[in-house]
Amino acid sequence: MAKMNIKKGDKVKVLAGKDKGKEASVLRAYPETGRVIVERVNVVKKALRPTQKNPQGGISTIEAPIHVSNVALVCPSCKEATRISIQRNEENRKIRFCKKCNRPIDK
Repeated sequence: MAKMNIKKGDKVKVLAGKDKGKEASVLRAYPETGRVIVERVNVVKKALRPTQKNPQGGISTIEAPIHVSNVALVCPSCKEATRISIQRNEENRKIRFCKKCNRPIDK
């Protein structure tokens, strides 16, 4: 699996699927499967069995993971969905840069 350029807390725009066009933040990233869970995107209903914590059981709504290729990172400075480039700084640390405005995304 290729390395993911999207991390937890990033603001992303959905490019494909039933929630196309929505912008929200990433709640969780799964690099081993190449999927992310995005806030209020790909919401599904799930049947829950009765447990000691939830004795009633019932149906709840949760966010399901979507593939990372269906989202694009939103640059905090130019506010556009963009691809990113990775460059090294003086301390030899990797920093993500916006391809459109060439400003750093990571601080």
